[in-house]
Amino acid sequence: MKQLLLQLFTWWNGQTMGTRFFTWRNGKRVGEDEFGNVYYEGGMTSFGLPRRWVIYNGYAEASKISADWHGWMHHRTDVPPTKEDYKAREWQKPHRPNYTGSSLAYRPQGSIAVPGERPRVTGDYDAWTPGN
Repeated sequence: MKQLLLQLFTWWNGQTMGTRFFTWRNGKRVGEDEFGNVYYEGGMTSFGLPRRWVIYNGYAEASKISADWHGWMHHRTDVPPTKEDYKAREWQKPHRPNYTGSSLAYRPQGSIAVPGERPRVTGDYDAWTPGN
């Protein structure tokens, strides 16, 4: 019941009822990533490209899409990662979503959320002062 109410009244939590209906009518499931996001394809865009979309596992946050699926979603490649042997290079780090606004966000020394004093500015930077 809770999931039904969330789909009726929120757009940021999973999928809306309109998206569910559109996916049921037009969508062909292409694959799923390691975060549980499900990718679909079906129909055509106004540019003549196949329409592609994702149903997020949880909150709709675009940074949850990993690099391999991002290329497919934005028509950089026609082959989804499920149909090719995609292997990350040794220099690639594992995907992490955007942590802005969460407790895991980066907070530099001297910010409001981190106690301590902000480091002094060094180098050729001169702070602006009124009247100069």
